[in-house]
Amino acid sequence: MPLAWRSLTANKWRLVRSSAGIGFAVLLMLMQLGFSQAFFDASLRVLRNLDGDLFLQSAHKYQFATQDPIPISLLAAARKVPGVASARPLYADWYDLYWKSPADGRLYLVRGFAFEPNQPVFRLPEVNADRAQLNNPGAVLVDRRGRRFLGMDTDVKQSEINDAKVDVVGKFTLGPDFMSDGTVIMGVDTFARLLRGRGGERPGMEAGVIKIAADADPRAVEKMLRQAMPANVAVLSKSQLLAFERAFQARVSSAGPIFAIGTVVGFVVGMLISYQIIFTEISDQLPQYATLKAIGYPSPYLLRVVLEQAALNGMAGWIPAWLLGLGLYHLIGVIALLPMRMTLEITLTSLGLTLAMCLVSAAVAVIRVIRADPAAVF
Repeated sequence: MPLAWRSLTANKWRLVRSSAGIGFAVLLMLMQLGFSQAFFDASLRVLRNLDGDLFLQSAHKYQFATQDPIPISLLAAARKVPGVASARPLYADWYDLYWKSPADGRLYLVRGFAFEPNQPVFRLPEVNADRAQLNNPGAVLVDRRGRRFLGMDTDVKQSEINDAKVDVVGKFTLGPDFMSDGTVIMGVDTFARLLRGRGGERPGMEAGVIKIAADADPRAVEKMLRQAMPANVAVLSKSQLLAFERAFQARVSSAGPIFAIGTVVGFVVGMLISYQIIFTEISDQLPQYATLKAIGYPSPYLLRVVLEQAALNGMAGWIPAWLLGLGLYHLIGVIALLPMRMTLEITLTSLGLTLAMCLVSAAVAVIRVIRADPAAVF
């Protein structure tokens, strides 16, 4: 049996205490990693569900969820580009649509998307199944996974947006993000009427959704489309649009950096806890290490034993923390409607961080073993 394992399990209560301490730091990192993953997934969910290969938007946009419309006349120029199968408008608003909850009668800000019902732009099956009904004035589709206080998950048939009556003709499944509590999708005529009711004019489109013909070269079409568009219009592929939004959320928005800092804090806390645990164990077992040195075991062997013990300590804390995190992810997902999922990436990242903090702490603490003089110890 390895010496590190024997040393680790010699005192069962000390093992439980050390595992709990390391597990606390691991759980802290797991929660930060989970919230970070949920934050990005929720922020990118709308973009991932857009049914397009290329996208037109204002070159001045720093985030997709900002009002910066472009003329719909650009789609006519886009359709003339060889290889373009379709060019369809997407209208959006994040700041001017107030939904009246049937649950409590209060007004809540929601995000709204609109399109021409005969020109679908979403890959959501439920939206496409009910899109013909959006030709009716005041018809809307609501997100059944919106925050529960919106009442969209109930059997609501009619409500109000911006003090105008709307008919709920169907539902879809999308979910909220860290900015928006719920989503409403409608036809462009209803969308314009609701915004005019608040003093606005017929809106310009927020994005042009372009589909490339199956037999066309995507890179060639993208290049020609860029040449056909004015300088103030950006042409982005699906991957570029997702990367653009993710970069904003990671570097500019307040939430993205907070979760990264939280993960670093958890790692530092774990290092301090791990160092204290390993240093205490080395201090208690210093006579045994000194004896090993006295009978001829070299310092690299002792270093290996301490590092093995630190790694086993880390695993003893990581396994229960991972299982607890799995349960918390599910609970938070049910309560907060966030896409908290224990992915392989989070699992491997947390395991790597756990082993790193334990091994680094052990490498610092083992100096005492290497410098130990058997004569001085005894």
